[in-house]
Amino acid sequence: MCPYCSHSDGSVIDSRESPDAAETRRRRECLKCGKRFTTKERVVGLDITVIKKNGSKEAFDRKKILKGINNSCGKRPVTTEQKESLVDRIEEKIRNLSSTEVPSTTIGDLVIKELKKVDTIAYIRFAALYKEFKDLEDVEKEVRELLERPAKNNKKKR
Repeated sequence: MCPYCSHSDGSVIDSRESPDAAETRRRRECLKCGKRFTTKERVVGLDITVIKKNGSKEAFDRKKILKGINNSCGKRPVTTEQKESLVDRIEEKIRNLSSTEVPSTTIGDLVIKELKKVDTIAYIRFAALYKEFKDLEDVEKEVRELLERPAKNNKKKR
């Protein structure tokens, strides 16, 4: 459906698949108004169920991961593309697991591992909530552990 005139007929001008073939981008043209727009189609795999800490279950929602990452990144210099790519990698790892039921802790562990590679401040922010830091000592301990890792992991990408 055309986002400009709401006409239902359009033609596909160009299609491109993402490198991992999880998403297809289509450039379209409305047959009524002639304006062009882009649509994205995501391959829907098996339904994943997330098992929460309290034992309840809910459907996997990549938007929740993105929301947590956005909150952690705040005003950090992390682009939307980096965040989307991070969520794509996490979702791919979840879908490659042997079970369709995944504990929320597994998802949190994947987020924390991937976020650490992108921005250490965002990682600390996420870790503070995910690992349920009780006080400043918990934060200090996490920062110390980050600093004790080999220097190559702590260098900023410029």
